[in-house]
Amino acid sequence: MKKIVVFASPLYYWNISGQLKCALDRLFAVAECNANYANPIKEGVLLMAAEGSDFGEAVTWYEHLMGYIGWKNLGKVLCGGVFNCGDIVGNPKLQEAYEFGKNLK
Repeated sequence: MKKIVVFASPLYYWNISGQLKCALDRLFAVAECNANYANPIKEGVLLMAAEGSDFGEAVTWYEHLMGYIGWKNLGKVLCGGVFNCGDIVGNPKLQEAYEFGKNLK
């Protein structure tokens, strides 16, 4: 069985949310402070939505994270232009996310 971690977050100040960042910081603390702990290898996916479309810093952070912890990067779906309720309706990124998820086997 695959072990896939989905990092899903709105874009907050050009990066992931603080809540997700805090959770990941705890993983680093456990992995680096306990010499007997082996960070289990998993696969990761990044899903993000934002009002704007500048996901550059978040993508750089995610790719660095995957390399640093040795997890396989399966890809990402980034959806900009989502500000008001209903803005996502009819957005082609919904179908992209659906197809992406359907192909994760």
